[in-house]
Amino acid sequence: MSERPLWRGTLRLALVSCRIALVAARQERSNLHFNMINPKTGHRIRNEVVDAETGKPVDRGDLVRGFEVEKGQYVLLSDEDFDNARVESSKTLSIAKFVPAADVGSLYLDASYYLVPDGDEGADVYAVLRDALAESGMMAVSRLVLFRRERPVGILPLGRGLVLHTLHEEGDLRSSADVFAEVPRSKPDREMVKLARQLIARQEADFDPADTEDRYEAKLREVIERRRQGQAPEPEAEEEPDRGNVVDLMAALRESLKRGKDTTRAKPKDKLDAKSKPEGKGKPAAKAKPDKEKPAAPRRKRA
Repeated sequence: MSERPLWRGTLRLALVSCRIALVAARQERSNLHFNMINPKTGHRIRNEVVDAETGKPVDRGDLVRGFEVEKGQYVLLSDEDFDNARVESSKTLSIAKFVPAADVGSLYLDASYYLVPDGDEGADVYAVLRDALAESGMMAVSRLVLFRRERPVGILPLGRGLVLHTLHEEGDLRSSADVFAEVPRSKPDREMVKLARQLIARQEADFDPADTEDRYEAKLREVIERRRQGQAPEPEAEEEPDRGNVVDLMAALRESLKRGKDTTRAKPKDKLDAKSKPEGKGKPAAKAKPDKEKPAAPRRKRA
C-alpha cells in the first residue's frame, strides 16, 4: 500500500475480525494557491493580530478559544478542556448493525475512505464481509473516531474492496419536505413526460470522470500564464440571454427530439491506467477513468 493510512485497527463482526487500514479516497492535487500582495511594492503582506478593543498587538501563542454566551461575554476554553471533551479513540471498528443501503439517502454521505486489509491475517474475513454486503444490498453501520471527533460511518462494497463513508447527522441536513413545500403538486401531462424520457434516452451515456473537470481552474491557469507572458486575457464569448420559460412545452420537446443527437450511446474515451485505477469509489484524479466495477451506492428514497 503506497498511501499512508489515516487509521489502523481491527474490523470486528461478531466473533470474527481482521486487521484493516483506512486510506483517504480523495487525493490532494496541485490546486492553485494565492498570496495577498501589495500592488505598489509587489511584496506579500503580513496579517497582524490585534486586540479588537485596545488595538494593541497580541502574540498568537497567548491566544485561547472562547465561546460567546452573551453579547461580548465569552467562556474561555483551554486545550485541556477540548481534550476532556474528546471521545476515547478505539482501535476496533465494531459493526453495530446492517441497514438496507437503498434506505440511506445520498445526502447523508460525507467524506469517503478506502477500507483495505492491513496484512494477510484475516483477509478471508474481509472478503466474506465484502461479498455478503454486495449480495445483500446492505450497509454496515458503525462509529469511528477520526481527527479527534467520533463520526457515524457506513461501509459499502466497492469492486474488490470496501469503502467507508462518514455520515452526516440528521440535524445537519435541511428537511427536503420543507425545501420543496412550495413545489406545485400538479401532475405533468404524460405525453410530455414520454417525450422527455425519449430525450433522456437519446442523450444517455456512460459516466465519464472527465466531465467532472474543474473548468474554472483550467481557465484560470490559462489567464495566469498569459499574465506571466505580459498578455491580456482573452475575453469570454457572451452567452445568449435567457428568453424565459417556454410557452408551448410540448412543441419545444418535439422540436428538441427532431434536433436530437445520434441514438448510439456515448462511451468513455479510455480506461484508467494500472497506476491510478481505483478498485472502488472515490473522487478520481484528474483525467482518470474508473474500472467497470460499480459501487453499491445507496439510492435516495422517493418522497
